[in-house]
Amino acid sequence: MTLTSFGPANRIARSAETHPLTWRLRDDGEPVWLDEYQAKDGYAAARKAFADMAQDDIVQTVKDAGLKGRGGAGFPTGVKWGLMPKDESMNIRYLLCNADEMEPNTWKDRMLMEQLPHLLIEGMLISARALKTYRGYIFLRGEYTTAAVHLRRAVEEAKAAGLLGKNILGSGFDFELFVHTGAGRYICGEETALINSLEGRRANPRSKPPFPAAVGVWGKPTCVNNVETLCNVPAIIGNGVDWYKSLAREGSEDHGTKLMGFSGKVKNPGLWELPFGVTARELFEDYAGGMRDGFKLKCWQPGGAGTGFLLPEHLDAQMYAGGIAKVGTRMGTGLAMAVDDSVNMVSLLRNMEQFFARESCGFCTPCRDGLPWSVKLLMAIEKGEGQPGDIETLLGLVGFLGPGKTFCAHAPGAVEPLGSAIKYFRPEFEAGIAQAKPGVPPLARPIVIGA
Repeated sequence: MTLTSFGPANRIARSAETHPLTWRLRDDGEPVWLDEYQAKDGYAAARKAFADMAQDDIVQTVKDAGLKGRGGAGFPTGVKWGLMPKDESMNIRYLLCNADEMEPNTWKDRMLMEQLPHLLIEGMLISARALKTYRGYIFLRGEYTTAAVHLRRAVEEAKAAGLLGKNILGSGFDFELFVHTGAGRYICGEETALINSLEGRRANPRSKPPFPAAVGVWGKPTCVNNVETLCNVPAIIGNGVDWYKSLAREGSEDHGTKLMGFSGKVKNPGLWELPFGVTARELFEDYAGGMRDGFKLKCWQPGGAGTGFLLPEHLDAQMYAGGIAKVGTRMGTGLAMAVDDSVNMVSLLRNMEQFFARESCGFCTPCRDGLPWSVKLLMAIEKGEGQPGDIETLLGLVGFLGPGKTFCAHAPGAVEPLGSAIKYFRPEFEAGIAQAKPGVPPLARPIVIGA
């Protein structure tokens, strides 16, 4: 898998001016440890934040830069930071890094943690300074064992250099950082489920309000940010708001750069740091190289399994939240998947819905019962045993499990690809109920999760 920030059509070398997240990457893929990171201006932004900026000024700078969450929801980071209490008497507060990257087809945070662990630590250090948090946790997906090893080593290096712990950089500010590996549940990507899991409780989302900024981990004010989000903070502080806003392409309402990728049967699957506003066609053709010989693009997802399917004619959409919304879905994590013309959509959706049904926390009825129901219907259709009305029932479930109908966003994300698949490829679903129609790919052999 390519983990670079340039592709066949763009041989421009990475630089700090254009690739704030990835310019420090080594060509051999090895981690950038402390000495090399500092030689590449590492922790310079942290020193600036500690020496020259008031804590509220850091928050305002991030807000003015327009940084948004990179985990998929896209909530403005500076606004989220501004929700933390101003009361200085509330001196116990926490910063949590959401590194529970379990969205299928997404691996961007893994690359940052494995190869640039100090970039995340610096981002958390500056954020902790701004939020007045004295302790931080990196809640890491349990399967990311290499990332855990690299992060723990980087934490120890930072401690030894006086960049973590007591009286950091002589400022009188204390910040401890811990790496906490989770048990491997998709639902922990929801911030309050993550908090429950960190506390040793069952990973169920919490009722909001109160929001974590008021009542978070162990009942204290807490801010939760994604890995890639936090990794943007040093460049914003180091280079300023105007520079950060200048990175995106014209027409994009989002600022900065984004780790984007393409997987599937493309010639050059990979991950690249690109400006917001690049078109999906550029990403697909110039970077991913288009489809492999013998395969044709049937449809694609723009950002993980929880985003809706789009058709080849949608490739001219710009890759930013509003640009993808114009063609009917969400950008999500920004790592796209190409579906080739040999794939039957019923089998693909049955596999996806099995994953989402299994990962439901079971807290609310629509999600707990609705997702397994969709799996049963899809399995019957996949076997050619579907009954008249099954497609209408599936569409009904898409509505019943949509935004605002469930306790958290798990079920709405789960049914979004289902609704779009039926919208664009209904004949393939109908083929599992009535006689197969000419030109419809045959139902694939059932996909077995874990096989």
